[in-house]
Amino acid sequence: MPHDHHHHPIPDAGDRRLWLATAINVLLTVAQIVAGIFSGSLALIADAIHNLSDAITLVLALVARRIARRPADAAMTFGYGRAEVVAALINYTTLITVSVWLAFEGVMRLFNPAEVEGWTVVVVAGIALVIDAATALLTLRMAKDSMNVRAAFLHNLADAMGSVAVIVAGTLILLYDWRLVDPVVTLMISAYILWHAASEIMPVIRILMMGSPGDPHAEEVLRELRALPGVVDVHHLHLWRMQEHETALEAHIVQEVPNDSLRRRAKALLAEKFHIHHSVIEIEHVDTACQGVPAIGH
Repeated sequence: MPHDHHHHPIPDAGDRRLWLATAINVLLTVAQIVAGIFSGSLALIADAIHNLSDAITLVLALVARRIARRPADAAMTFGYGRAEVVAALINYTTLITVSVWLAFEGVMRLFNPAEVEGWTVVVVAGIALVIDAATALLTLRMAKDSMNVRAAFLHNLADAMGSVAVIVAGTLILLYDWRLVDPVVTLMISAYILWHAASEIMPVIRILMMGSPGDPHAEEVLRELRALPGVVDVHHLHLWRMQEHETALEAHIVQEVPNDSLRRRAKALLAEKFHIHHSVIEIEHVDTACQGVPAIGH
């Protein structure tokens, strides 16, 4: 059955931005480990490991982008585009885990405020803030169009907020001994990360579950197809996303008078009105049409 193909855009400078962001995070990790060893600060080494996780997040995003560009083959007949969706799911799940862990740490510190190791930690947090902000800026534009990169961006944004918290809370504790500032700010950041990650992970799960996109709605597509001249009925309609920006459709269209142009007109409607370029349509005669099949689903 003939159907249209929607090709992936040619790779741009996005990969270079991700590589640069990864390199920056690796350099920060090394610097923090060295500073932690010489200053005797376990907190700095722990933060270095956390920044290493950000570098791994960026590498995962980059690898997923490259896999997604591979053409369809016998093993993956729909292509590899969902590699980015899988990477986004992994990264958002990690973010949710981190936010829950931060909340737990924040609650524990409310009852047992931790000692601050001095201005060294605050200064290094300031350096980390600059690095995290630079990394976030490198991925900001790409994050708008890719849930995969958006997850990596949110990781770095969370780290930048964490660095701000260390600077503000650490300064206030060192100057005024306001120890409750640290856990309170930690809980606020945890809530912010959890809210963002939880809201962003739902569209990812929807794609992996082959759910219909919010736009267009399946009922609207069904209504428009049924309104085409010569159409008696439409059933067995499936609407899903093969990947983040590519919607696909399958449907059976019933006609009373045989007309070869109906499939062409239906495909033109889907492409022009709904931007659905991958559609498989089966034309049935009213006398031999499927019986007892729902309009949407099977």
